[in-house]
Amino acid sequence: MTIASVARVAEASLQVVADLQLPNGAYPASPDFVAYRGYCWFRDGSFIADGMSAAGAPASATRFFGWCAATIGQHADRMTAAVEAARAGTPLDDEAMLPARFTFDGGLGLDPWWDFQLDGYGTWLWALVAHLRRHHLPAEPYLPAVRLTVDYLVSSWHRPCFDWWEEHAERVHVSTLGCIGAGLEAVLAADLLDDGRASGARAAASGIRTLVRSQGTVDGHLTKWVGRSDVDGSLAALVAPLGWISPDDPVATATVAAIEDTLADDLGVHRFADDVFYGGGRWPLLTAFHGMARLAIGDEAGARADLDWIASTATDEGLLPEQVSDRLIVPDALPRWTERWGAVATPLLWSHGEYLRLWDALGRP
Repeated sequence: MTIASVARVAEASLQVVADLQLPNGAYPASPDFVAYRGYCWFRDGSFIADGMSAAGAPASATRFFGWCAATIGQHADRMTAAVEAARAGTPLDDEAMLPARFTFDGGLGLDPWWDFQLDGYGTWLWALVAHLRRHHLPAEPYLPAVRLTVDYLVSSWHRPCFDWWEEHAERVHVSTLGCIGAGLEAVLAADLLDDGRASGARAAASGIRTLVRSQGTVDGHLTKWVGRSDVDGSLAALVAPLGWISPDDPVATATVAAIEDTLADDLGVHRFADDVFYGGGRWPLLTAFHGMARLAIGDEAGARADLDWIASTATDEGLLPEQVSDRLIVPDALPRWTERWGAVATPLLWSHGEYLRLWDALGRP
């Protein structure tokens, strides 16, 4: 791709996210895709906000983090009940925990979903701290929500839950653990917690690292979940931008290599080896995480190749899809999903957010 083409997609990404963001700060996952329409995810939104914050639109990120804080405040009683139940040794059922996604007004929504996911709550803490530091902003408006989120994660981080892909609620997922760990460590480093709460957060963060090192690492690389030996494309995010695994750590290099060996199809990264969702195509947002991780470990040329490939997936209007369908893991599965939900989500705001983050990391070529 030419520099002009890459810059054009970046410009389109900034514009589409800005145009679709609601006045209260919520980011729609995808405006027209039937299964996502009307909802904002903490995980997706936090990564989108991180991309906007880094790429020159900090006011957009600030509005999103304000939405997060307001949404948590709206459900403070529910979060407190979960914390108290866990401390009493009688944890709530999954259905009573906080969902992964909310309606734009912060409501729980009525549509059934694979909802109990913990990663987004860690991700919002990490992204918020990164944004505040990047733009020298005060933390005070967010502190009640931050502290309640920390209590929630400290009480429940070890629980099985759905992963990034709304699958396998019976497993403990390494990407989820890394998101939680990154969030807890970020607020600790920013000194946003009182002594008692900080002590609990440090213990949880340490426990997460111990678990991942002992049971979430195989052959030197991170694994999809505790007890499984292969990788998931989301694991690259733990190297960059989350920085939970240091790029100097051999685990970072081994994880990137394992993703390249098993999930990268020339260019573009699949989610995981047995993915059937829309046939299991290559995901621009995962390719952006891969590119950021490659850049972090010193492979700038590989990162630029990832950016170029993502740009090549854009429509004529510069819109990025959730995945592309030219090289599928299970081609026969594609019709099942198109009959259920229509064509692949386009635009997917998370794809645009990660494109911006990689574009910025590469010096905005």
